[in-house]
Amino acid sequence: MAMTRLFSPRKTALALAMALISTAWQPGAQAHGGEAHMVPMAKTLADFGADVQWDSYAGMYTISKDGAYVKVKPNATTAMVNGKPLKLQVPVVMKHNQAWIGDGFINEVFQSGLDQTFQVEKKPHPLNALTAQEIAEAVATVKSAPDFKPAMRFTEISLREPPKDQVWNFVIGGQPVSAPRQARVTMLDGIHVVESVVDLQNKKVLSWTPRKDAQGMVLIDDFASVQEIINNSAEFAAALKKHGITDTKKVITTPLTVGYFDGKDGLSQDQRLLKVVSYLDTGDGNYWAHPIENLVAVVDLEQKKIIKIEEGAVVPVPMAPRPYDGRDRTAPAIKPLQIIEPEGKNYTITGDMIHWGNWDFHLRLDSRVGPILSTVTWNDNGTKRKIMYEGSLGGMIVPYGDPDVGWYFKAYLDSGDYGMGTLTSPIARGTDAPQNAVLLDETIADYTGKPTTIPRAIAIFERYAGPEFKHQEMGQPNVSTERRELVVRWISTVGNYDYIFDWIFHDNGAIGIDAGATGIEAVKGVNAKTMHDPSAKDDTRYGTLIDHNIVGTTHQHIYNFRLDLDVDGENNSLVAMDPVVKPNTAGGPRTSTMQINQYDINTEQEAASKFDPGTIRLLSNPNKENRMGNPVSYQIIPYAGGTHPVAKGANFGKDEWIYHRLSFMDKQLWVTRYNPDERYPEGKYPNRSAHDTGLGAFSSDNQSLENSDNVVWITTGTTHVARAEEWPIMPTEWVHALLKPWNFFNETPTLNQAGKPAAQK
Repeated sequence: MAMTRLFSPRKTALALAMALISTAWQPGAQAHGGEAHMVPMAKTLADFGADVQWDSYAGMYTISKDGAYVKVKPNATTAMVNGKPLKLQVPVVMKHNQAWIGDGFINEVFQSGLDQTFQVEKKPHPLNALTAQEIAEAVATVKSAPDFKPAMRFTEISLREPPKDQVWNFVIGGQPVSAPRQARVTMLDGIHVVESVVDLQNKKVLSWTPRKDAQGMVLIDDFASVQEIINNSAEFAAALKKHGITDTKKVITTPLTVGYFDGKDGLSQDQRLLKVVSYLDTGDGNYWAHPIENLVAVVDLEQKKIIKIEEGAVVPVPMAPRPYDGRDRTAPAIKPLQIIEPEGKNYTITGDMIHWGNWDFHLRLDSRVGPILSTVTWNDNGTKRKIMYEGSLGGMIVPYGDPDVGWYFKAYLDSGDYGMGTLTSPIARGTDAPQNAVLLDETIADYTGKPTTIPRAIAIFERYAGPEFKHQEMGQPNVSTERRELVVRWISTVGNYDYIFDWIFHDNGAIGIDAGATGIEAVKGVNAKTMHDPSAKDDTRYGTLIDHNIVGTTHQHIYNFRLDLDVDGENNSLVAMDPVVKPNTAGGPRTSTMQINQYDINTEQEAASKFDPGTIRLLSNPNKENRMGNPVSYQIIPYAGGTHPVAKGANFGKDEWIYHRLSFMDKQLWVTRYNPDERYPEGKYPNRSAHDTGLGAFSSDNQSLENSDNVVWITTGTTHVARAEEWPIMPTEWVHALLKPWNFFNETPTLNQAGKPAAQK
């Protein structure tokens, strides 16, 4: 999935072209012997994507765009770009209280070389996402295959990664990758899945593999199909009348995967089905607040029709307006908060490689799991040390606990069923990410195989994160330094929920993973208006009354992250350190001591465990030591705090069918031997799956983890018990995971920053 940077010659040329067609005038000033062609500053720079602010006290404009921070005064012949002077060919001039700039201002300032945020990639990284051209070539190649059918749709078109050892050799030693560049293409032929591998260089189909007993993802066009089927169904219209609804055009559908219940739900496994629950659009901008309860349509996507309607007792649709966009409120005035980097960024972006301090890593967007961070290394005094080959969201599930007709099947595998990368939400600067963020466009393929650009898909920004360390000796100068963090942020909107994922690089060698849930809760319409009503006890059996006639149903958000850690090399072992209390046998007044039981965890099935936060788990390299002779390691912390109860497993009885399909949600730590085909904890094709083809299957052979190439899978999440303060829109609720260096270094890695003013760092 190729990245298109907002700051590039192509984008600059486009913005400049837009500026040139704007209203212009000719001032008397001369430029290169002729009249300067002037364009309005505000519109031209806004079209270019830059932010312009006027400082009335200083009489100066400040202009920011990605890594460039520009200060310029009207009539001045010099601008300051990232703290350095730049002579302008044409000064900024004022006419009728409006600023005008020369038509060469954008190229002159933003391609001056004074901003070094973006660098030209000289040797393409072998994990670079497919470009738009490569996507088009892959599609053209599979369409030329004899078994291709015109009605086929595409669920995945992505890079097929070259061998891991070749990629590391490229990153560490600059050795070229010998494997040809290939694309992985997955198609839907009706309900059947077909996998293909394409040689992009020779434009040749290398494999064509139909998959038995697999149903593919729900695609974007399925959403439109469902809405049309519902709108045109006389049977569903008749059911709506029971709820007092006569205009089907005001009904908004949500297409949901049906799960698998071994036939107990009366649904055939050989059909491509969705269950549809509906909401009423009352015009308040929040149809989620108006559920049409106890009414479910089962839609066959191949037959394009409703095959079954499931109904319960009629519950009146909650009709009270509940807008969440502020249309019914007056917002208080808030003074601006400015985050500026007047000398430019501390990081550079070269192609898809990010360099910040001692960190280097590759970044690409995947249509299923979102950002994939690869070949993560730490520069230790000139030596690149391996830390992680690949890290990404593996998968996630949102299971609900209500057994009623409209709820019992709800256990969304958001990435595996829908493709969270495809559902990427463009990031708004200043609200979704801070003003100093660099926003990156991404290109993925849609269901027709067409390359599609997602604007502002990923944000990258640096932030202050508190003191890194501090000590004040009495009578001596203070010794302290600030902690900096580099954040890679991505947001995916899956129906009612918006998920924010942050990958956080600390300047002390730690890597944090934060997952935040926001958006709008899926709510249930009930008869009770308050907890004093006769039906309140039954209505709130599976949730909380958060509004009149509305219950927020108890559910969970369970995330799994696939982390292919290579701690100072590929050969690692899993080590346990359990703090224990033991008797004091050394004499003295103490009766007890604190000691550590340390032992290796040697097999995959032994590693799969419920994490005890009072213990320590390390992925260690037994072949490398720090200067004290301790094996270099990284600590694995599946959760490091959260704002809801920690999801220490799925809240279901062991006889539920969901346990036949999924194992990852019930244990917080898994470690498996590296296999490039084992990528998703729920399996590659989880939609309507009857058996666990994910982590349960990966660990079933119980391979050894001793001194081998291992992959860590962290499961974290929350049990979401609803509360009124989350309605009608939910403040972001975070959970956290952490990877922390453990004897990886010889000393505090940020020691060289002590006592330096921020401007010198």
